[in-house]
Amino acid sequence: MEIDKLNSLVELYFKKCEEVDPKRPFLKWLKPGKPTYNWGDIKERIFKLSSKIKSLIQEGDRCLILSENRPYWLIADLAVMNAGGISVPIFTTYSSNDYEYILNDCKPSLIIVSNNDQFKKIKKHVNLSEQKIISFEEINAESILIQNILEDENYKKEINKKLKRNMPACIIYTSGTSGNPKGVILSHGGILSNCEGAVELLETLTKKKDPIFLTWLPLSHSYEHTVQFIQIIVGAKVFYAESLEKLISNMGHAKPTIMTAVPRFYQNLYTKINMNFEKQKGLKKKIIDQTLKLGKKILKKEELSFSEKIINSLCEKLVRKKIRNQFGGNLQAFVSGGGALDQNIGEFLNAIGLPTLQGYGLTEASPVVSCNLPDLVKVESVGPPFRTNKVKIADDGEILIKGENVMLGYWNLEEETKKIIKDGWLYTGDIGVLDQNNYLKITDRKKDIIVNLGGDNISPSKIENILCLNEFIKQSFVYGDKKNYLVALIVSEKETNKEKIKLIIENVNKSLTLIEKIKKFVLIHEEFTIENEMLTPTLKLKRKEIIKNYKQQLEKLY
Repeated sequence: MEIDKLNSLVELYFKKCEEVDPKRPFLKWLKPGKPTYNWGDIKERIFKLSSKIKSLIQEGDRCLILSENRPYWLIADLAVMNAGGISVPIFTTYSSNDYEYILNDCKPSLIIVSNNDQFKKIKKHVNLSEQKIISFEEINAESILIQNILEDENYKKEINKKLKRNMPACIIYTSGTSGNPKGVILSHGGILSNCEGAVELLETLTKKKDPIFLTWLPLSHSYEHTVQFIQIIVGAKVFYAESLEKLISNMGHAKPTIMTAVPRFYQNLYTKINMNFEKQKGLKKKIIDQTLKLGKKILKKEELSFSEKIINSLCEKLVRKKIRNQFGGNLQAFVSGGGALDQNIGEFLNAIGLPTLQGYGLTEASPVVSCNLPDLVKVESVGPPFRTNKVKIADDGEILIKGENVMLGYWNLEEETKKIIKDGWLYTGDIGVLDQNNYLKITDRKKDIIVNLGGDNISPSKIENILCLNEFIKQSFVYGDKKNYLVALIVSEKETNKEKIKLIIENVNKSLTLIEKIKKFVLIHEEFTIENEMLTPTLKLKRKEIIKNYKQQLEKLY
C-alpha cells in the first residue's frame, strides 16, 4: 500500500478492506462475553454509523467521543471522519473542569458516549436541545442507541472522497501538566505520514509473525489513536484489554506480538520482576545475574566468549523463555512512548528477553518523531527520526521538527500556535542531541528544568526516575527551583519508615552530582493519581498541582 498516495485515513481503511478477507478476525474486547468482530463486521458498522452521523451534522462539525477502549471506539472514530466530521476523542479520566472547558472550547454538535458512567461525567455540561447524542449502551438521557442504528437497513454505503490530506481529521486535547488542555488539530496527512514512518519500523517485526496488538493505553491518547491506523495498515488482530489491573492475564490470553505503552507501565513491570529476582537464592540467583550481565552485553553488541555463549543459551531456556511465556510467548517488541524511559529499565527489560524499543513524540507531531530499531537498540536514546519528518537541534539545544506530521495548530489558540510553530518548524520544548548514527537523545525538558540559586540547570525527572527504581519508592517529586539545594516528596507504603527511605536516598545520592543530591525529603503515603489531579491521563506528574498541594511541607525543608 502506497501510504503517501492516500488522501485520508478513511481511504486508508477502505483500501485495506479490499485487500483483507472480510472473515478475518479484527477486533476483540477482552471483557467476558464480548464477541470477536471480523473485517466485514466492522466495515458494515462503519457504513451504517457514518450514514446516520451524516444526517445529524454539517461538514467540519466536531464530534466528541467519550468511551473506554472497545471495538465501537474505532468504528465511531472512522464513521465520524467518513461523515465529514472532525473526531474529538477525550479521556474518561478528566476532571469536571476539563470536560466543561473542552465542551465549551470545541462546541461539538454530536457526542458519542459509551455508557451511563461516562455520560454522568459530562451531563451537566451538555446542552441536550443543541447537541445530539449517540450511545453504545442505554443512558439516562435522550440518545440514539447504536444498536438501533446498526439494525436499520436503510443506509448508504458511501466512502467520503472529498477528504484531503491537509484537512483536519481530529482534535486531540493534550492532557497538559499545567493549565487547560489544548486542542491539537491533526490532519489526515499528518497521521498518514506518521503511519508511514512507523510501518517501516514495524516491517522487521511483522515479517516473523502475524501482528497481534494488545491495546490498553486510552484511544483518546494521540499515541494510541495513531496506532489504530498502523494496526489497519499491517492487517493486525487487535485485542482491547479489560483494565490495567488485568493487563498481564490479558497478555496471556491475547499473546500479543507488539504492545505500546507509556514509561510508567514499564517502571511497574521492572519493579515487579526485579522484586521477584531479589528473592532468589543460590544457583537461581547466579543464573539470573548471568542473564542480566550477558543480556546487557548482547544489547551493546559486545562479543560473547565461547563459555559465555553456553551460559547464555542456558539463561535463554531457564529465564528468558519463562518470562516471555508469562506475556503470551509471542512478544516481538514493547514500544515505549509518551515520556522518558529510564535507561536502567530499558537495559533490564531487553536483557531478560522482553525487547523494548523506546520512541519519542508529542501530540503536536501526530505523535511519533523517532523510535529505536529492533536490530540496533540504543537504550539511552529514542532512536533515529522517522524518514517522514526532519529533526534539527536549535542553538540552545531545543529539538525542532518539520514535516507533514506537524499539527495544523491549536484549536482557537492562534497566538499559542505562533509561539510553537515558526517557519514550519515545531518547537518541542525538549532538549536533545543527535549522535553520530543520527540517533536522538533527549537530555532535558525546557519547562521542567530546576534552576537553583547558583544558576545551575537540573533535570528533576532524571532524579525522580532513579529514585523510583527502588522497590520501596512508588513515586517521587523533586523540588528546588531558586533554592540552595534539592528536596523531594517520596510516596511509599505505610509500613515503610523514614529511616529506610533515608538510607535509600543516601545510596542514590552517591550516583548524583553535588547539585543533584537530595538533601531532605517528606514521606507521604497518598499516591499522585489522575483522580486527585496530580497525574495527567498519560501518567505524567502535574508539577503545578503537586506544588500547590504540598508547598507548605516542601518549604518547611528549607
